[in-house]
Amino acid sequence: MNIAIVGTGYVGLVSGTCYAESGNEVICVDIDAKRIASLVEGKIPIYEPGLEELVRRNAREGRLRFTRDTAAAVAQSMVSFIAVGTPMSASGAADLTGVFKAAEDIARAVTGYHVIVVKSTVPVGTNDKVREIVLRAAKHPVDVCSVPEFLKEGAAVEDFMRPDRVIIGSRSERATAILREIHAPFVRTDNPILVMDPKSAELSKYAANSMLALRISFINQIANLCDAVGADISAVRRGLGSDRRIGSQYLFPGLGYGGSCFPKDVQALIHTAAEYNLNFSLLKAAEEVNAEQKRVLPMRVKRHFGEDLTGKTFALWGLAFKPRTDDMREAPSLVVIEELIAAGADVRVHDPESLANARAILGNRVSYHETNYEALGGADALLICTEWNEFRHPNFQRIKAELKQPVIFDGRNLYDPELMKALDITYYSIGRSPV
Repeated sequence: MNIAIVGTGYVGLVSGTCYAESGNEVICVDIDAKRIASLVEGKIPIYEPGLEELVRRNAREGRLRFTRDTAAAVAQSMVSFIAVGTPMSASGAADLTGVFKAAEDIARAVTGYHVIVVKSTVPVGTNDKVREIVLRAAKHPVDVCSVPEFLKEGAAVEDFMRPDRVIIGSRSERATAILREIHAPFVRTDNPILVMDPKSAELSKYAANSMLALRISFINQIANLCDAVGADISAVRRGLGSDRRIGSQYLFPGLGYGGSCFPKDVQALIHTAAEYNLNFSLLKAAEEVNAEQKRVLPMRVKRHFGEDLTGKTFALWGLAFKPRTDDMREAPSLVVIEELIAAGADVRVHDPESLANARAILGNRVSYHETNYEALGGADALLICTEWNEFRHPNFQRIKAELKQPVIFDGRNLYDPELMKALDITYYSIGRSPV
């Protein structure tokens, strides 16, 4: 199948590459000349495990190409996926300007029957609006469908190639048959392709991300209650997660959620509900919990060292909002750093992948270090904000030697409190008694 992908951001690049990997001929389009030039040279603008190898192989074998020419890409294709960004506006609604522009550009370029697929995360009812734009602009028959993405940063290639399910929002049997054919290689283990109306498909995406955000905020509040009453969140989580009705996924306490999806999608669903005079108080509460959770580490630092941190230096491991990505959008580390700096502290940071993104955000307000141990030099304590694998089993003797005093504030519960006690390290974690 000949496929055009309009938008080569995170979703577009992963989707286009994986469609090519399954044998389709894919042309990825973007208006960003610098991005397209980099991709043509085989340079990947994002960090995502396994993606660079797939891009280079499929480009080398002729199944994956990159261009700025939307019309040419669409003219060569039967199916065009819209995968442009939908950033959150000041009101909390999704900004759909890019989606509507892409839809019109594709519609004007079609040369025969065509399927336009909205893959961007969009509010309920967007497919209807896109369809209106397309029907006005297209000179040939066009079906407009929705196929939402369910990709986790850090595992996006795996998620795309082996999805839990594929959701197709469609009004047309013809379009449905084509999209089933495109996605059939990814569901060979009998995971379902679910066909539904476009509005239900759109809402499925927001409902899934919002449910996960709720679980994260819930377990974080339980962890805070554990701190207050002297319980152990690790034991409580096991007791909760072993219930088959609940399960253990997304029940790990920490510093809250961040990234490009959960914050934006929760806000968008709240905004959509408000448009229909519904008060989504449950999601609003989850947002409030998440905002407060990001402040837990600096609050504990101040409780230990005092409110005024002038003259204190802190090492911080982990900047990305989660491991296996360089994405710092809405990252808890940013809140932690801002609070420490506001209290007068100096901050030394390390992350395996996101130092460049951090520099663009924080400038010279912190110092940047290529290794985690280098960041420790002369610091008064270590703070951990992201659970990268290389932080899970460090050389604790080296940590003690580098720090002025052996104090660790662990926002991801990486270490065993009993081990910290045995090593004579003062250790603060989430939902477990300090040692």
